[in-house]
Amino acid sequence: MKKTWILCALGLLALGSAASSQAQQASGATEKAIAALENQWLQSQKANNPDLVAPLLADKFVNTGSDGKVTNKAQFLADMKATKFATVGYENEQVTVVGDTAIATGEFKGKGTDASGKPFDAPERYTDTWVKMSDGKWQCIASHSSPVKK
Repeated sequence: MKKTWILCALGLLALGSAASSQAQQASGATEKAIAALENQWLQSQKANNPDLVAPLLADKFVNTGSDGKVTNKAQFLADMKATKFATVGYENEQVTVVGDTAIATGEFKGKGTDASGKPFDAPERYTDTWVKMSDGKWQCIASHSSPVKK
């Protein structure tokens, strides 16, 4: 009886270890998927084409800009369309996954002209919150930027 219990316990430990390994692999795959979505967002900025980022944003998307202005998806895309980037890039991007939520953080560096035609040089830190939707697709539900003081 003691041997049976030990074998059962060892089997459960092995099963738990395999499940943990699969969860870590899934998390790694999710981190890569979110990083790819962030890259698609960057490409939309490089191309000055908000249509590339629009499907990545949830219908209830909320953006808090580095100026403190809060916009919804439609307003954000309209502002993005009117903004012309000369250069843009991300640095130090990290993705943290917890269940069906992923947080991407990093540094944004961009230069160009804003929606009003005013030149900008924007070193910012950003936080994007991604949620796995009921259809299995990841969408950004919230984005926040803060200026980096020079």
